Amino acid sequence: MDFKPGWRWCSVVCDTEVVVVKVPNGAVSLQCGGEAMMPKDHAEKTGRGPSPDHAGGTVIGKRYVHGPSGLEVLAVKSGEGSLSVDGERFTLKDGKDLPSSD
Repeated sequence: MDFKPGWRWCSVVCDTEVVVVKVPNGAVSLQCGGEAMMPKDHAEKTGRGPSPDHAGGTVIGKRYVHGPSGLEVLAVKSGEGSLSVDGERFTLKDGKDLPSSD
């Protein structure tokens, strides 16, 4: 799939929605709950829930990164499915510490 920064993708098995922050290095399949995610304008729910192996959940407001591909997304709507790229799970991106205001 082609990805562009700012594009919104939706899960077909839960309520998860993400926005692409950084595009991947090559062609990859963005997945949630074990199923391929679709662009917001083309997403239709399947009626199935996430597969048990991919039901770790996605948290709104968190950034998720996939190191090998370089893909980074921001969750804008939480859901029951966990995010993955070609079946390999994303990791939660750590936030930066803010400087002290002493």
